[in-house]
Amino acid sequence: MPLVAFGLNHLTAPVSLREQVAFDGDRARLAMSDLRQQAGVDEAMILSTCNRTELYCSVHPGAEHVPAEWLHRHHHLTAEKLDEFLYRHDEDDAVRHIFRVATGLDSMVLGEPQILGQVKDAYQMAREVQTLGPPMERLLQHTFAVAKRVRSDTRIGAHTVSVAFTAVRLAEQVFTDLRDACVLLVGAGDTVELAARHLAGKQVKRLLVANRTLETAQTLAHQHGGYAIALSDLGKHLAEADIVISSTAARQPVITRNMVEAAIATRRRRPMFMVDIAVPRDIEPTVSELRDVFLYGIDDLRQVIDEHLRSRETAANEAGAIIDLQVDRYMNWRRALTLRNPVLDLRASAEAHRDDVLARAQAMIERGKSPEETLAFLANTLTNKLLHAPSARLREAALSGDLDLLNAAERLYGLDADADPNPGADEA
Repeated sequence: MPLVAFGLNHLTAPVSLREQVAFDGDRARLAMSDLRQQAGVDEAMILSTCNRTELYCSVHPGAEHVPAEWLHRHHHLTAEKLDEFLYRHDEDDAVRHIFRVATGLDSMVLGEPQILGQVKDAYQMAREVQTLGPPMERLLQHTFAVAKRVRSDTRIGAHTVSVAFTAVRLAEQVFTDLRDACVLLVGAGDTVELAARHLAGKQVKRLLVANRTLETAQTLAHQHGGYAIALSDLGKHLAEADIVISSTAARQPVITRNMVEAAIATRRRRPMFMVDIAVPRDIEPTVSELRDVFLYGIDDLRQVIDEHLRSRETAANEAGAIIDLQVDRYMNWRRALTLRNPVLDLRASAEAHRDDVLARAQAMIERGKSPEETLAFLANTLTNKLLHAPSARLREAALSGDLDLLNAAERLYGLDADADPNPGADEA
């Protein structure tokens, strides 16, 4: 069955559209099940991160368009609004794309490691809702092996340029010495945890962690010497923050323009630096219009990130060569699934001959034939039936000088290498 990948990412679509097609955990599970139930879809997996939403599907021939049409309907977006931002990869290109995604070659931050964990999470979710079959199961296992090899055989991850690191680096450019800054982290996922580690290394003056689940915030804050607050108390503490880095899975902004206006007034116009690396966005976009507020979104980090990529270009080329080789290997396996298996045909033919001869032998016994005569008939007749077709082909090969077939038969049947290379020639 054809393999297709549809999606949009930070290179093809603005964040305003990416947040409209993003899936969080529970919605992704339901969406994967729904996508798998579409006519013509045999397997399905959805990968949704802050920078991309992608559908990977095995489909029946002629149903290659179904995943994209489902995406339109699911998010109530017209083809005119969505299709110009979508990319589609088929077969080899779809395999190459998921390999590149998992190894970080298609990320905003070249070689960033978090994406592999996100692909594994999507795979685990697809397994839980049973939307994968053997071909895509094999594809994902192959993907993880390729990503591991690229990490071990190249220097793709030699320099830290994650989104979290980039956000901290950008804050450091605004505040020369982070030891004088109070930083508020909103969320407690992997990106925020990485940011907390980087900030702890910079010895920030004060670290606040806000999360919907207070216990989760307390755990992260305790690890890095910070103070935890509930997300519902965010407005009360926002004015304390010189720097805000936010990355939650909320569907609506958790920091509104009114909250920021109030915080700026309390701060007596002391500036605030804010980084929103969530999709959908955590901070209302109109916050950027406020004086004394410097708001950066996920797409704004690109310029900073680009400065760190030169050292990874050679590693990316090496990784691309590894991926090309592994694409061929997976696709050879996948295409073999569609080929007729001669072993199955041979066994089916032999079993049919066996059943026919056995029925005739049983009839002989019922007619009073002796066991010795019946067994001799069964053995001779079954041998002749099983050897008739290959013997005829070998006689033809001997007459025509087809040494390839004769040698192949010798290997197939385990015959003595010193045997007559033209079996059946005298009989012919």
